[in-house]
Amino acid sequence: MKTLEAEQKAQYLGRGGRDVLGRGLRSQSHCSQTDWVCVVDVLYKEKHNVISLFPFSEIRFQCPMYNATLFSTQQSVRKCRAASKKRDFREELRLGPSQPGDSHKCGRVSNGTVGRRSTLIEPERLKDFGEEELLNGDVKVCDTKVTGSPEIMLMEPPKTRRVSEFRIVHRPPVQYLRFEDISAAAFRIQTGIQRTPCTYSRLSKQYGMEIYLKKEHLHYTGSVKERGVLYLLTSLTQEQQRKGVIVATDCNFSMAVAHHAVELKIPVFVIMPSCCSSPRLRNYRDYGAMVISYGSTGHDSQKHARHLAKENGYLYMEEDESAAYLAGLGTVGMEIYEQVPKVDAVVVPAAGQYGLLAGTAAAIKHLNPQILVIGIEPEGFPLLLQSLKTDGPVKDMHSNPNKKLYGDLVERSLGVNTFHLAKTLVNKVITVSEEDSLVAMLRFQEFERSTVDTEGAMGLAAILAGQLPELKGKKVAVVVSSANMELELVRQCVDRALVLDDRVSKFSVELGEWTGDMAKLLDVLSREDVRLLDVCHRRHSEKSDLFKAKVECVVETRDKTQSAQLRKMLTGFHIAEHKTQKKKKKKKKKKRNKRHEEAK
Repeated sequence: MKTLEAEQKAQYLGRGGRDVLGRGLRSQSHCSQTDWVCVVDVLYKEKHNVISLFPFSEIRFQCPMYNATLFSTQQSVRKCRAASKKRDFREELRLGPSQPGDSHKCGRVSNGTVGRRSTLIEPERLKDFGEEELLNGDVKVCDTKVTGSPEIMLMEPPKTRRVSEFRIVHRPPVQYLRFEDISAAAFRIQTGIQRTPCTYSRLSKQYGMEIYLKKEHLHYTGSVKERGVLYLLTSLTQEQQRKGVIVATDCNFSMAVAHHAVELKIPVFVIMPSCCSSPRLRNYRDYGAMVISYGSTGHDSQKHARHLAKENGYLYMEEDESAAYLAGLGTVGMEIYEQVPKVDAVVVPAAGQYGLLAGTAAAIKHLNPQILVIGIEPEGFPLLLQSLKTDGPVKDMHSNPNKKLYGDLVERSLGVNTFHLAKTLVNKVITVSEEDSLVAMLRFQEFERSTVDTEGAMGLAAILAGQLPELKGKKVAVVVSSANMELELVRQCVDRALVLDDRVSKFSVELGEWTGDMAKLLDVLSREDVRLLDVCHRRHSEKSDLFKAKVECVVETRDKTQSAQLRKMLTGFHIAEHKTQKKKKKKKKKKRNKRHEEAK
C-alpha cells in the first residue's frame, strides 16, 4: 500500500480530508466492501484501533503513538484488490458460504465473492491475519511527524459550536483611498512632476509659530492639480491614450490636462467659452492643445465637449473624486512629512472637489495619526462645513460668492467618497473671509516675493486672521496650492488689500478759496512722510458752502500706526473757515439740547 507524501497530503486535505493526529481517511472513488475490509486489516496490523467505519466514505481510527501512518484509500484499494482475491477463496473454503448480514451503518452489502460471509467489521476477528497472508508483504509505511500536544484525547469528537455561539467578526470597511495607492502614484509621477520646496517663512516670528510653506504654485502650470492629472493620464489604457482626451472650461484642471497630455503625446482638445480672455487662450495653445471656442458660458462648452467625445470616441475628462486622481494629489502629504521633520499640523485649502484635502489627509494620517489636518474654505461658500454639520454632502449652498475672485473654487460639488475621507481624517474645518484672503495675498508678495491667487492664500489667511490660536509655538505646514490669476485682477486685489491693511487711506477736507490753504494741506502730508496717490478738488458740491471746495485725497502710508497718526494730524488742521464751521455746529447743538429740555 502506497502512503501519502507531502504533496499528496496537501491535495488530500484540500479535498476535505481530516488530519487530526491521523484520525480520518476519506474515499474519493467507489470501493467495494472487500476493499474496505482489506484496508481495515492493514490498519489493525499496524496497531491502529478502528473507531468507526462509514462504508465507501470514511474510516476513523486511533493511532497509539504520535508517529501516525497515513493511508490513501483511493490508492490502497488498487493494491488490495489482487491480494484479497486469494484470501477470499481460502476464507470461503475454511468458513463456508456466508450469509447476508448487516454492515456497521449502511445496511446489507455484498462482499463481491462467489460465496457470502458476514460483513461485520470486527477487529478481533482480524487478529489471525498476517501481513504476508493479506497483501503478500506489499506494504510500505513511512513515519510522518504530526504536530500537536499529547494532552489532546484522540477519542474526543471534534468540538462544535452552535450557530448562536459564533462571534460575528466585523471586518474593517474597504478603504476608498489606500496609502499604497498614494505610494504608487508618487513613484509613477516622479519623473514628470518636480519636487516642490517646503521652506521656512519669515512670517513665523510675527505670528508665534514655525510656518513652512509647501509651494505647489511653482509647478509648470501653477497648480497642484498637475499631480492628480499626470497620474490619471498615465493610468489610462493604450486605446484611450491613442484616441485622445477632451476637456472644457477654463480652470487649473484643464490647464494641467492640456500640458501633460501633450507631454505624454496624447491628443488633447480644449473647449473654451467665447468670453475667455486672450492670455488664457494663448496659454493653452502654447501648451500644444487644440483650442475650440464654443458657447457663451462654461455650461455650453461642457455640453459641446461631451457631444464631441461621444461622436469621436474621445475621453471626456473633468475634475472628479476618482481614486487615481486623489492618490496623485495625496503625494503632497508624503512630501510634507519627509521635508518637515516633526510637523505638528498641516493646513490645506479645501475647495473645488476637495481632492487635495482628502488626499493629503489620507497620506498624513497614515504616516502619523497625531498630526493635525485642518481644512480652509471660503466664507462665502462653506460647502464642506455645512456638509459636516448635516452629516451628508450638500448639493446646493444657495449662496452667491465672488466668482471673479474665487474662480472654479465655488463651481464644484462635494463627492460622497471625498466627504467620507474628510469626515474621518480631517480634524478641523474653518472658513476665511474675502478680506483676509486678500491681505494674505499681499503678505505673499511682500515676504515671499511671489504672487498667488485666492486659493493659494487661504491657508495663510487663516493664520493671519487669528483663527488657529492652538497652533502657537508649533510647527505648521501650509499648502500653497495655486497661483493662476490674471494680471488685471491681481492689481485690483493688491489695491483692495492695501486699503484693508490700512496702508492706503482716503480722506476729504473742506478748504476755502483763499491763497495758501491747499499749500498748508500738502505741507502737512509732506511732514508726515506719506505718499499722495490721488487728489480731487471739487468746487461745486451740493453740501458745501459758498466759496468753499471739497478736497479728497488718497495717500499711502507705511503701516497702521502712521495711518492713525495722519488722521490725528488732519483733525487738528486749523483753517479759519474750518473754525467758523465748528462754532456753527456747536451753536446748533446747544439749541437742539435746549429744545429737548423744554420738551421734557
